[in-house]
Amino acid sequence: QVQLVESGGGLVQAGGSLRLSCTASGRTFSSVAMLWFRQAPGKEREFVAGINWSGDNTYYGLSVAGRFTISRDNAKNTVYLQMNSLKPEDTAVYYCNSHRFGVVRTPYSYHYWGQGTQVTVSS
Repeated sequence: QVQLVESGGGLVQAGGSLRLSCTASGRTFSSVAMLWFRQAPGKEREFVAGINWSGDNTYYGLSVAGRFTISRDNAKNTVYLQMNSLKPEDTAVYYCNSHRFGVVRTPYSYHYWGQGTQVTVSS
């Protein structure tokens, strides 16, 4: 079982930036896709961004495209989410996850989740 530890969340004003990190245990990190999801209070968990195993291909949810950037460092078993131009509606708990079959966007495809990291954007 891959263990996932998210970090980097916090409180930021609208228009600001944050960089989230997710470190995964296990020797399979470099062979799996990595994804970020988020869940706001009272809402379902949603796909934010995904990156394939090599980092060559990235994918974004419509609400974050052009503002967020996902990247990975396979040597460090870490995936990042650079979030710029943050909006109050980006407030949520952010989770990372992995999938061996690629960037699978549906949250219900995942059975294990880490503790997440809280991002709060004030207006």
